[in-house]
Amino acid sequence: MGGDNDVKKTYQHKPLEELQEIYEGCKAYVIKDDIERVVEILAINKRRTPTRYYVHYDDFNKRLDEWIVAEERIIKDKGYMIPVVEPEEPTKKKKKKTAANKQQASSAAPGEEGKNDELNIVDMDSINVQGISNEKVSREQEINRLRTSGSMVQNPHQVARIRNFTKVIIGEHEVEPWYFSAYPIELTDNDVIYIDDFSLEFFGSKKQYERFRSKCSLRHPPGNEIYRDDYVSFFEIDGKNQRKWCRNLCLLSKLFLDHKTLYYDVDPFLFYCMTRRDEYGHRLVGYFSKEKMSQENYNVACILTLPQYQRKGYGRLLIEFSYELSKIEKKTGSPEKPLSDLGLLSYRAYWSDVLIKLLCDINAENRLNSEVSVEEISALTSITVQDILHTAGVLGILRYHKGQHMIFITDELLERYEKIKNSKKRRIHPQFLHWNPPSFTQGQLKFGF
Repeated sequence: MGGDNDVKKTYQHKPLEELQEIYEGCKAYVIKDDIERVVEILAINKRRTPTRYYVHYDDFNKRLDEWIVAEERIIKDKGYMIPVVEPEEPTKKKKKKTAANKQQASSAAPGEEGKNDELNIVDMDSINVQGISNEKVSREQEINRLRTSGSMVQNPHQVARIRNFTKVIIGEHEVEPWYFSAYPIELTDNDVIYIDDFSLEFFGSKKQYERFRSKCSLRHPPGNEIYRDDYVSFFEIDGKNQRKWCRNLCLLSKLFLDHKTLYYDVDPFLFYCMTRRDEYGHRLVGYFSKEKMSQENYNVACILTLPQYQRKGYGRLLIEFSYELSKIEKKTGSPEKPLSDLGLLSYRAYWSDVLIKLLCDINAENRLNSEVSVEEISALTSITVQDILHTAGVLGILRYHKGQHMIFITDELLERYEKIKNSKKRRIHPQFLHWNPPSFTQGQLKFGF
């Protein structure tokens, strides 16, 4: 493998006389929020007047990619940059491999350092949380590392695809999509897609949507309601029994998920959908999916709170609910990796609160003999040992002493404990969960298109 693919891209600056000189792959200077930015031109749409350019802002998240009108935004006086592709020198490739080998050989096994009686703060780089790595990698390296089973089949070409809608109407909510999703191409002409928030059916015009809405009688996700309190409900849906609805859910999700390339074959998954009730029915708020048989013991494959409901605490409820299911299963679980940046922050916040509350509760009950193993914490919470160690390291309470990890309760931890106790965050109440873990025969676990 390699050859012509081993190239590096540089750019040559040129003066810009006419906007027509710009082509896909070039870079240009634009004005964004009154600030000068560098963008890469990913696509050009000449079907409309004026011509529009789909751009990616250097050093910014891909979700900020957008269509712009060149005449309004591009700074012609600054010129533009054309890509120059140069073959990578073989000697440099060898040096990279040698450096990687040296780094791998020099990494010490956990426990070999600090064998004296001193308490050592654990180096977070030595703890890998089931695929969460702290090292910085290029986009290409990250793509290559993504799993090729479960819910995550990743294609480098998929990453580069252009967002195909500028606006999504979900029921009464209007939101801006973040990424490409493989809806039928004939729906993309108007840049707007209408999605019914009960059936998840999609339409290219408001008239079609309203006609469908007047006839559709579905008022909740097509599955079993397994949880209901005075705030939210949860429905369990088998992808094999409700293929169309679950495929529509995956298409909707892909508008807001980047790394996850969702299987069109939804048969291997169970979907747990959270809803809010109103006078019309159950409105979809968010969901997580779960493999019926996960070799890695993941308890979540994909997880998403719809944008119109984000920053309201629903994401935490989804995470907490997934662990309540794991407790009933008497298993430990962890979300499928890699997590998005926002996903990792959400999980860290949940793990931190659970760990702090448990440790401080145990300390308050038995102050003179407050000993609990990481394995016991894992059994009580269904959080994996690796995720517990990672969280303790992030909190700065993990020490290495006499050949074993130890967690110490600090004053800062006690302060956070008081905030958690006084918090008014909504919680999942296990007494309202009516669910038995589904079981499947070997024949039922054979999937295919």
